Amino acid sequence: MTHKSKPLILGIESSCDDTSAAVVCGPQVLSNVVANQELHAEVGGVVPEWASRAHLEKIHPVVQSALDKAGVKAQDLDAVAYTLGPGLQGSLHVGTSFAKAYAWALGVPSIPVHHMRAHVLAHVLEPEPSPGCPFLCLTVSGGHTQLVKVNTPWDMEVLGQTLDDAAGEAFDKVAKLMGLPYPGGPVVDRLAQQGDPEAFAFSRPRMEGFNWSFSGLKTQVLHFLKREQAADRTFVERRKADICASVQAAILDMLCAPLMDAAKQLGIQEVAIAGGVSANSGLRARLGELATSHGWNVYVPPFAFCTDNAAMVAAVGWLDFKEGLRGELGAAPSPRLPHLRTLAAPEEG
Repeated sequence: MTHKSKPLILGIESSCDDTSAAVVCGPQVLSNVVANQELHAEVGGVVPEWASRAHLEKIHPVVQSALDKAGVKAQDLDAVAYTLGPGLQGSLHVGTSFAKAYAWALGVPSIPVHHMRAHVLAHVLEPEPSPGCPFLCLTVSGGHTQLVKVNTPWDMEVLGQTLDDAAGEAFDKVAKLMGLPYPGGPVVDRLAQQGDPEAFAFSRPRMEGFNWSFSGLKTQVLHFLKREQAADRTFVERRKADICASVQAAILDMLCAPLMDAAKQLGIQEVAIAGGVSANSGLRARLGELATSHGWNVYVPPFAFCTDNAAMVAAVGWLDFKEGLRGELGAAPSPRLPHLRTLAAPEEG
């Protein structure tokens, strides 16, 4: 069964606290439904057990909503793609079990997808132009920070990564230290737009190669805030925009330095960003500046494809399906899935 001569793929994403389902027809997104779990904001972070239970409640209605919005029936689907990892163990189990059972009941293949590979390959989705291979992708989220060289959709090389905390986690931690609401990254970004990025000086540690470390910056900010608040209890409230702008400038400098080095050393001018932090307005602006100064072709995903979503999972499913790659019913979800290369195997025959 095909739709307009292209396969119809259902994607399911449940790696953390967002339950999402999407239907794609080739690179065209027919629907992309995301159900957020606002209950975690009460405690300032994701509670794994709550997330798993919420996925159980939401996954079937979310999938049905995605089918309805796409105007297709379950029987029209050619395959079901799902996130196998990395992520929260319980959340992954819910999505994996549902997706494999759903595909089995329909008599169609299930296709396991690496979460970070999905972020990278979200760039194949319309309506935005796709980068040509090879390209560099700075993939930044609350749980990951990686610099990936994409030779093909099935051949990706991690050139560098964070050695401790992710950039997104650093944003959220700084927000928490300042008493800002969860999730803190978007709040820091919004306040930074109103502040002076040179108001306060924070060092930009560099690691060997194309790697990062953000733990030292978090410690700097912690001691800085303690010192200033000891002298003036109103300091954070009075200067929160300048604090956010200064911290964000440091994080962006740290993110872009290895990217610039890699692009120069490898002679690559196709550069993309992906992951939740790719929605950050400062990072988007910085990439625009680098595109002008370095002659890069920069690819920035639409906001809907930055944070965790099933359209990017379905996109990988579409690419792998075209190549005859299929998953196994025995595939087990893994919170620390080790690599970005495809998880499915070629179809026999």
